[in-house]
Amino acid sequence: MKSEINTDLAIEEAALLVVAAEEKVPAEELRQRVAAGRVVVMGSPEGPAKPLGIGKGLRTKVNANIGTSPDFPDLEEELNKLHAALVTGADTVMDLSTGGNLDEIRRRIRQECDVVLGTVPIYQATIEAQERHGSIDALEPDHLFEVIERHCADGVDFLTLHCAVTQETVTALQRDKRVGGIVSRGGSFHAHWMEVNGQENPLYERYDDLLTILKRYNTAISLGDGLRPGALADASDAGQIAETAVQGELVLRAREAGVQAFVEGPGHMPLDQIAGNVMLAKRLCHDAPFYVLGPLVADVAPGYDHITAAIGGAICAAAGADYLCYVTPAEHLGLPDMQDVADGVMATRIAAHAADIVKAVPGAADWDERISQARQRLDWERMRELAIDPGRVLSVRGERGTIDPKACSMCGKFCSVKLAMGL
Repeated sequence: MKSEINTDLAIEEAALLVVAAEEKVPAEELRQRVAAGRVVVMGSPEGPAKPLGIGKGLRTKVNANIGTSPDFPDLEEELNKLHAALVTGADTVMDLSTGGNLDEIRRRIRQECDVVLGTVPIYQATIEAQERHGSIDALEPDHLFEVIERHCADGVDFLTLHCAVTQETVTALQRDKRVGGIVSRGGSFHAHWMEVNGQENPLYERYDDLLTILKRYNTAISLGDGLRPGALADASDAGQIAETAVQGELVLRAREAGVQAFVEGPGHMPLDQIAGNVMLAKRLCHDAPFYVLGPLVADVAPGYDHITAAIGGAICAAAGADYLCYVTPAEHLGLPDMQDVADGVMATRIAAHAADIVKAVPGAADWDERISQARQRLDWERMRELAIDPGRVLSVRGERGTIDPKACSMCGKFCSVKLAMGL
């Protein structure tokens, strides 16, 4: 049922109350943030996805991407990655599959995924155009909208749609020569299609039709950043800023139509530009929830990009971003495996929590204080219970134990805590 919110947004009252309780935010205050578009609430106590809130004053959320590729279309392997993401604490999952039976893959992932699920329909629409007509250039707008509705009907909670990749924003991008060009797969599909066909992006041109579909299925829109910078040298350029301005226009139109909306952001970005970019995105996009990939703060660390992204993500979230998309160690190298997924989720969760302490999110600092108190008592079991990754604590402790079970093998009998306690 609809809640008492003074808006046409179809938010279940039960879902809102669950989120309010979990986030330690008064329900009426949460209602106001949702009505203002500063928070989105997805999911339902009845499933398939547990209720989740993203936005102002709430815990920073973490997304994990999974999905097949043409070279590795194995659904079972992606389901294994899904469970690895869930076990390590991902708040949401996105299916980015591009290989195999995409309808079957999406539906199986939806069946086994009890958290908020997102997809990117342009991938499937483009692949099907290639299969049907022999070229992605032949993608028909009506077919794209049919695929979007197919995803909604399958119970996906939000769709990433690159509506702000327009003829105008691509022209702005082309005025500044980029090192990395367009690195978004969805963004490149749209830019290429517009160039070849000499037409406007149908998602922008027929945005009202798109919102009608999303409203019908109560599906949120994640306004994709198809022109995000993919190299440090490209950060904050004309294409990125032009796209952000259009995203802001589309946020207002989504709110007017009763569709929940949030905004995606960069990308690759030097440390000193991150806070300013968050402030600009929040201002141009009317304080909509902000969802960022990283941002990666160095281009030189393939194999370690979960670290470059976690550094940028912590700064970005502390500056006001609400939702972090993980980056795995395999970024820029290949399809991630299960361990890459787990490492990516954990690094991003640490970044999100570090930011939540700065943002004074209810309960964030208390968690750290409790584990610090356990350390001072040398209560190893309680430290394990409170750790963000209890399994890691157990394995390291077991592999590198000490003769003295109260201490660790770093200091042994010279443990500073033991000395201070007079033990």
